[in-house]
Amino acid sequence: MSNPRDVAVLVGSLRKDSLNLKLAKALAELAPSQLKLEVVGIGQLSHYNQDDDANPPAEWVAFRDRIRRADAVLFVTPEYNRSVPGVLKNAIDIGSRPYGQSAWDGKPGGVISASPGNIGGFGANHHLRQSLVFLNIPVLQQPEAYISGVDKLFDEKGGIANDSTRGFLSKYMATFATWIERNAAK
Repeated sequence: MSNPRDVAVLVGSLRKDSLNLKLAKALAELAPSQLKLEVVGIGQLSHYNQDDDANPPAEWVAFRDRIRRADAVLFVTPEYNRSVPGVLKNAIDIGSRPYGQSAWDGKPGGVISASPGNIGGFGANHHLRQSLVFLNIPVLQQPEAYISGVDKLFDEKGGIANDSTRGFLSKYMATFATWIERNAAK
C-alpha cells in the first residue's frame, strides 16, 4: 500500500478538555489505514486582518503551509449560538487569504459536528458547509455526521463507548477515505 493520505483535522474548540478534541482523537483510531489524521492547532492564530496580508505573522504562514501539504481536511466542531465557533471561522479565513491564494482550494473535506444537545451541532455543521462550498472544498455529503450526547460518548480510555456510534463513525471514516481518493489531487 502507498503512503496513507494526510488528513488535517481542525477542531472548533480550544478548551483543554474539549469533547470535540476527544472525538477527533477517537476518529484517528477509527480511521482506515489509508488515512493518517493529525489535529492541526488553531489556537495560536491571531485574528485575521487583511492589513497583515503583505507581511503575515509566522503562525499564519505555518498554518497555510500545513493545510497546503494535507491531502484532505476534516472539521470536527461544536456549535456556538447555532453557528461555527469564531476560532474555527478565523482559521478558515486565514487559510483562504490573500485572495486568490487559498490553501483550501480543491481539498476534499468532511464535517462532523458534536454537541451534548440533541441536534448534535446541526447549525454549525450547515453554516460551515456554506463557507466550504465557497472555498472550493468538495465536502462529503453522505453520511452527514451530527453527534448528539457527546458528553456521554467516551469510555475511560477516550474511545467511543457506544457501539452504534462507533459503527456509524467507522462507516463515516471509510466513506471519507473513498471520498478523498475520488476528489484528491493526483
